[in-house]
Amino acid sequence: MLNFYPGPSKVYPEIRNYLLDAYDEGILSTPHRGEQFVQMSRAVVGSIKRKLNIPQDYQIFFTSSATECWEILIQSLTKQKSSHVYNGSFGEKWFQYAKLLRPKSEGIKFDVNEAMPVEDLQISSDTELICFTQNETSNGTQVTPTTILNLHNRFRDTLIAVDATSSMAGLNLKLIKADIWYASVQKCFGLPAGLGIMACSPRAIFRAKQMNERGHYNSLVSMYEKMLNYQTTHTPNVLNIYLLKRMLEDRPFIKAIDQDLTDRAQELYTFFEQFSDLKLLVENEEVRSKTVIAIEASERLVDDMKKRALYHNIRLGNGYGPWARNTFRVANFPAIQDEEYEELKRFFLHYYA
Repeated sequence: MLNFYPGPSKVYPEIRNYLLDAYDEGILSTPHRGEQFVQMSRAVVGSIKRKLNIPQDYQIFFTSSATECWEILIQSLTKQKSSHVYNGSFGEKWFQYAKLLRPKSEGIKFDVNEAMPVEDLQISSDTELICFTQNETSNGTQVTPTTILNLHNRFRDTLIAVDATSSMAGLNLKLIKADIWYASVQKCFGLPAGLGIMACSPRAIFRAKQMNERGHYNSLVSMYEKMLNYQTTHTPNVLNIYLLKRMLEDRPFIKAIDQDLTDRAQELYTFFEQFSDLKLLVENEEVRSKTVIAIEASERLVDDMKKRALYHNIRLGNGYGPWARNTFRVANFPAIQDEEYEELKRFFLHYYA
């Protein structure tokens, strides 16, 4: 089965051997307070920073998912409100969840084909955390590095948090331009679902210490204190952390991965543009995602294509949110090989023959 679903997506084929090694090395039953886990955790943190170009003074945390990070950040870094800038379903869900915890939180929506309007954003002066999604999985859009830099320059005194679920470990993100970045590993990391990675700047840690919120097992200040010794507040997904360690050791640096994905994304967009009854959902090239390609068509055609593809052992991604019925999505993640995309292209050429 060729899996182009944008998460959970294809895992690296080496995972099979990593799993056997984990069993042989006793990882599956190692105590999470023991020396074996601590050494592994320390090695993973070092590899994440080195391979993904994360600043050395940023703190790395393990969570259960990116969704859990929504909760951690709102409860541990805000007392009154956060402001959420979004153009798709996942950014909006983060906002709606924040409102449950902090009812004064605000949302600012912008259009799918529009760059984030940084200069026009009306962010309240009492906002404690600005939140946005770098790569909106639901519609295949991205916030560019230039836009993130402009946001950073305009709101220097406010913490900025970024959902990078569909881009971390795939794109060479400039993490220094925001305070918090997080992702789940079932996309560009090429790992099984069940683990989240969060990177926090010294400013974010300082804010967590100031608030000193300790009412939850995943309170950020408690997580920070445990990770000083490369431990967690809870029993973590030890196996997935081991798989992350092995994957990072065997992968190239993020700059090379970014270039490969950028080139392949352009090839995919060009390929799908040739079909008259398919339309790229994102018309503005500047804000098109490099890791999730969203294709729009009639509901009948989308349904037929997905069924025909599945018959040929090709899994296309469903549409999501407002685009659930009239779009399909194609993941452009590092674990998916070039020859698999060639097979995908052959399917579409045959479909239209």
